Amino acid sequence: MAKITNLTRVRKERARAEKRKTADENAVKFGRTKARKGLEDARAEKARRDLDGHERE
Repeated sequence: MAKITNLTRVRKERARAEKRKTADENAVKFGRTKARKGLEDARAEKARRDLDGHERE
């Protein structure tokens, strides 16, 4: 006996897979992790403090 396939479920699964693929591509293209953002912010803040520390009055 053949397996019955729900076409609506198949279409939704295909759409979800396509959205997931697009989201993964965008994450690679544009995304930074929260840890990386924090590290970059900390480095920028340290560079600013170091520069201000070398200022003459």
